[in-house]
Amino acid sequence: MAKKSRIVMVAGSASHGSGAHEHPAGCAFLADQLNKFFDGVDVVVSQGWPTDAATFADTDAIIVYSSGGAKHLSIPHLDQIGQLMAQGIGLAMLHFSVEVPKGKPGDCFLDWIGGYFEPGLSVNPYWTATFTEFPEHPITRGMQPFSLEDEWYYHMRFRENMQGVTPILSTIAPASTLTRPDGPHSGNPHVRASVAKGEPQHLGWCVERPDGGRGFGFTGGHYHRNWGDDQFRRFVLNGIVWTAKVEVPEGGISTPTPTEAELNAYL
Repeated sequence: MAKKSRIVMVAGSASHGSGAHEHPAGCAFLADQLNKFFDGVDVVVSQGWPTDAATFADTDAIIVYSSGGAKHLSIPHLDQIGQLMAQGIGLAMLHFSVEVPKGKPGDCFLDWIGGYFEPGLSVNPYWTATFTEFPEHPITRGMQPFSLEDEWYYHMRFRENMQGVTPILSTIAPASTLTRPDGPHSGNPHVRASVAKGEPQHLGWCVERPDGGRGFGFTGGHYHRNWGDDQFRRFVLNGIVWTAKVEVPEGGISTPTPTEAELNAYL
């Protein structure tokens, strides 16, 4: 029997009111989806950054779903993560965990996943994003057009000239997402110019690193209820599996649509 690829999901604590930033519930749900409905992976969840380094032994990918910013749970462990990345381990950041401060944390994220939410450049409005087409990539297998309300961050800081970065979930952000005054998360001249030009905004992206590892960034994931959307869920499950260097099926990863009660059972 083939050895299963090990994926460690690192859950930050829940940080908003009920139903939003439900990091432990979201990680438990996604782990169950893969363990129950997809062969070839063994997904475990760590509440907080693992205190035992052995947690990452024989691991193929680390998926972080947590609060971000200056208190990002990765910041005290950047050197450890760098050593893991050098071994070719995959790394994904979901929603708020794509945000770290400029400087060493931001530079690490550029190396590891290709981009990050940079305060003063990126913005975090709540809006309904519509996705009508997808590039050909394993992460987009089986994807159909969809629209969904979320706190979709956009205008990320990417590597210079997008070197090695593959955008995989993009849309045009409407001007209505920039009604707030300028601020570290709400608006700035750079994002206003980009939206005025109608430039596509990349809300999901991936990289294949020189060390052999893979990186994946996804800015959605604010509302726990959104895991009930088949396309949203498929995209993230595909991305997790791809990050672990596991073959994504031709039609993408299909899992049964959870009921509201099933989703709420994780809260």
